[in-house]
Amino acid sequence: MARTILVTGATGNVGAALIDQLRGRDARVVAAVRDTERARRRFGAGVEYAPFDFARPETYGAFAGVDRLFLIRPPDIADVRRVIAPAIDAARRAGVRHVVFLSLLGVERNPIVPHHRIERLLRESGMAWTSLQASYFMQNLDTIHREDLRRGEIMVPAGAGKTSFIDVRDIAAVGALALTEGGHEGRGYPLTGARALSYSEVARQFTAVLGRPIVYRDPSPLAYARHMRAQGHPWPFVLLTIALYTTARLGLAAAVTDDLPRLLGRPPTSLRRYIEDYRGAWEQG
Repeated sequence: MARTILVTGATGNVGAALIDQLRGRDARVVAAVRDTERARRRFGAGVEYAPFDFARPETYGAFAGVDRLFLIRPPDIADVRRVIAPAIDAARRAGVRHVVFLSLLGVERNPIVPHHRIERLLRESGMAWTSLQASYFMQNLDTIHREDLRRGEIMVPAGAGKTSFIDVRDIAAVGALALTEGGHEGRGYPLTGARALSYSEVARQFTAVLGRPIVYRDPSPLAYARHMRAQGHPWPFVLLTIALYTTARLGLAAAVTDDLPRLLGRPPTSLRRYIEDYRGAWEQG
């Protein structure tokens, strides 16, 4: 009998890429989402849909009959003990055997982030687990910073620090591997791109591909916060991104690992390839 894989956060960057990766494999794929109609419009046939919300225990029936779970912490949920922990316990009680969790690069050294506490819960749950400890997503440039790039600028407070950007499609490929093949249980995979780049280098690559000037602005954290708040981003999100860019500024986001090419048998997707594939996102209207 084909295994059943439940994907939380299925309409997000990584979740959607994972659903695409799982198509055609020997698995029953279920998208666990708040809005099933939105998910149905995105994926169509070949995928099943289950209403699910971490904050609503009445939706935990989505775990019934599931063998393997792809777990993504919703960005608006920080209370691991009261919201995420009950869902993990419900998954265990429903018979889920293996959880693949989307975590953060360097999570083992950062007890403040929710991902650290979630990893501890998974280790204590009795279920098999795999942690995908990913570096900064390239796709944040076509979502969070899309409007800035359309105006010809990248405005983040990262200084001259470098970041080992990763394409979410590569994360999803590793996730599909961990969910459908054995041998990944109890493993944490630090996943990065092939090179660490400064945002000045990122701006130059955008300029070359888009054929128009893209300039890197390096605002102060306060100026960046004002800029993001003016765009309507909530304070918790703004503060989180300031922390991420401060990590880059301090030179702590530049680590490059070989886990991804070793697992997939190919190099990570380059930033230039990503820009070429997503160039429509930054076209000026």
